[in-house]
Amino acid sequence: MIRLFCYRTLHCINFVTHCRKSNAWICFSQRYFSAQVAQLTQQCTTCMELPSSEFNSHAYATMLQDCVQNGDPTSGKALHSEILKRGGCLDLFGYNILLNMYVKSELLCDAIKLFDEMPERNTISFVTLIHGYAQSLKFVEGVELFARLHKEGQELNPFVFSAILKLLVSMGWGELGWTLHACVCKLGHDSNAFVGTALIDAYSVCGQVDNASEIFDGIVCKDMVSWTGMLACYSENDCFEQALGAFSQMRIIGFKPNNFTFAGVLKACLGLEAFSAAKGVHGCALKTRYEQDLYVGVALLELYTKSGDIDDAQRAFKEIPKKDVIPWSFMIARYAQSDRCEEAVELFCQMRQAFVVPNQFTFSSLLQACATMKGLDLGKQIHSHVLKVGLNSDVFVYNALMDVYAKCLRMEDSMDLFLESPNRNDVTWNTMIVGYVQSGDGEKALKLFLDMLEYQVCATEVTYSSVLRACASLAAMDLGVQIHSLTVKTIYNKNIVVGNALIDMYAKCGSIKDARTIFDTLNERDEVSWNAMISGYSMHGLGREALKFFEMMQDMKCKPNKLTFVGVLSACSNAGLLDQGQAYFISMVQDYGIEPCIEHYTCLVWLLGRSGHLDKAFKLIKEIPFEPSVMVWRALLGACVIHNDVELGRISAQRVFEMEPQDEATHVLLSNIYATARRWGNVASVRKNMKRKGVKKEPGLSWIENQGIVHYFTVGDTSHPEMKLINGMLESLKMKTRKAGYVPNHNAVLVDVDDDEKEHLLWVHSERLALAYGLIKMPSGSPIRIIKNLRICVDCHAAMKLISKVVQRDIIIRDMNRFHHFKDGVCCCGDYW
Repeated sequence: MIRLFCYRTLHCINFVTHCRKSNAWICFSQRYFSAQVAQLTQQCTTCMELPSSEFNSHAYATMLQDCVQNGDPTSGKALHSEILKRGGCLDLFGYNILLNMYVKSELLCDAIKLFDEMPERNTISFVTLIHGYAQSLKFVEGVELFARLHKEGQELNPFVFSAILKLLVSMGWGELGWTLHACVCKLGHDSNAFVGTALIDAYSVCGQVDNASEIFDGIVCKDMVSWTGMLACYSENDCFEQALGAFSQMRIIGFKPNNFTFAGVLKACLGLEAFSAAKGVHGCALKTRYEQDLYVGVALLELYTKSGDIDDAQRAFKEIPKKDVIPWSFMIARYAQSDRCEEAVELFCQMRQAFVVPNQFTFSSLLQACATMKGLDLGKQIHSHVLKVGLNSDVFVYNALMDVYAKCLRMEDSMDLFLESPNRNDVTWNTMIVGYVQSGDGEKALKLFLDMLEYQVCATEVTYSSVLRACASLAAMDLGVQIHSLTVKTIYNKNIVVGNALIDMYAKCGSIKDARTIFDTLNERDEVSWNAMISGYSMHGLGREALKFFEMMQDMKCKPNKLTFVGVLSACSNAGLLDQGQAYFISMVQDYGIEPCIEHYTCLVWLLGRSGHLDKAFKLIKEIPFEPSVMVWRALLGACVIHNDVELGRISAQRVFEMEPQDEATHVLLSNIYATARRWGNVASVRKNMKRKGVKKEPGLSWIENQGIVHYFTVGDTSHPEMKLINGMLESLKMKTRKAGYVPNHNAVLVDVDDDEKEHLLWVHSERLALAYGLIKMPSGSPIRIIKNLRICVDCHAAMKLISKVVQRDIIIRDMNRFHHFKDGVCCCGDYW
């Protein structure tokens, strides 16, 4: 077995040399290397004068041991020099202590030189230098030295096995422990507490809890370290109940827990959410004064922050010694993750006042707080400080800085950092992709995703969910389907985050059936899954299906939140379900204790106004317990346009202008309501005000995707290269729809021209141009999907219904409010929009 281990080691050396460049290796704890040396040293006198004539090796050994204990390598080197002057006649015991002095002083080069010059060596010599290699993170050399120890026939005692097993754990090669385990058993060391605990650690990191438990049961004289090792194994591998059981047994036997024991059992309590038991463990730690230990303190902070009790975490933090950066960084991180960003910044200031030097993790968490607060100025100051302390090359800090600039909509600065970054990981790419999506630039996000794939960076659930969101915002269904096919080939196929993004993408791209299919295939569903489907059905004008889904959600004991009721009320608004909408609004408050937000009030105002209850809608706005937003007044204005209530529409528009004088949509709606009432003087006045304020009306724009290329059309557009074919198709459609009973609605044209000109203007609306192009280019029988930036007009809506019937094609138009599915002369909205 040893030969097998050594053979495997030689084949792994190149791998470890590569990994050493990129991984932060776990350090060995610096403790006395050998119980044998300690026992022999204790037999010597603690004070002996330097012999003047006869060389006394034991006297020198005792003085060297004093240097080790006092951490005085300078005196140790002086003694070594004196020994060399007197012939260097130390015995093996003395040489081993001198070797240990160099190892403990982290003078590895001197230790190696001494080891090579030693006239003889024993197992202690090898084990000492192995510890030195491990301490200096030279793990490969340590393994090679173990192979040499065996080759030279040195004794394989418990200290050798415990040293090499710990070395393997530090290297991440714990799975090789079985090769040594067989040899340990053959030599009868499996019952030894030192070796057994080292084997438990090795099997623990591999997740082999049963093997670790079997070894633990075989240890004859279990000590505190053995119990702690087993308890830690259970905790680290999520066997929390067994960890608490081991803690209870250990206490019954009479062992007093140490700092590592408390850390392990607190983690088990957290895993079981046994917070009452955890407080009992905390009390035990207080009695033994271990609450001031760094490991226990951090475990307590983790416990209270994860349980949501930040106040108790603050109290625990005050009791921890604060000379180390770890507790400071931990609390700053938890504050940032809990949206208590101001407290995170305040704690960082206290940390600097305490003269504790922040590390890369401190800055990453602090920058996360800045990003959440959108604190650009503070982020810039921290950026400058990071440059001064030389942490600007750290990938964690770089990613956090990019996130700050992205969240503050400074994507150019974020991209500059991205291009300068010496080390990019998946988080780096994801930060940029998410930043572009959140800033509304889905095209750049998708371009960056393609670059990410070209660089062979593995996409994660964050990547896929973000690019799917970009596809949803662009209504780029073809690209969304391709990304869906990519996820099927990965481990994220059934991931709930990616699944929710797929539901949202298909719903917003006009395929509610595909969204439902994804929902049905999810292994698990959360409130986001249900909300996505409810909102999707609402967006597609399928209000009753949305409400049916809401009832299913309640039956599945999934608790609705604020967004759920936004979707429910929106569904009622889109379907004209007035009584049900009002009932759900009351239920939201009374049954679920959810305080209505501005989105809920906006939905209810639109529901009342669209149903013709304009006075009730106006009264509701007055009863809102906070300042009504532009959205609310604009919803009432939209209802006034539909019902031609000029006076209330004017009041609504006036309220919007008080808050946002430059609001372009409100100017257009006000102009439309005057035009519908044939008050052309008021129309001219509105347009004059727009010109005076520098407000420009957004032109009507429709677009359609064909073979990966997006084709844009404006009202009366003549710039498209296929314009002759498009005009020909429009003439054909005009003839066919007239035969089918189409009569143009001249009231939809809000300009003062004759009827013939109005009819011409209707047929060059952007959505009709896009439809004509789609009928020319799209394969026969395939649905035609069109996106429009404004609300579809009543005449185009009527025309689209007839066209879908005469050409026998499904036409799906997404306007600024919702989807319209035209099939066989019928729209999914039921002509209520």
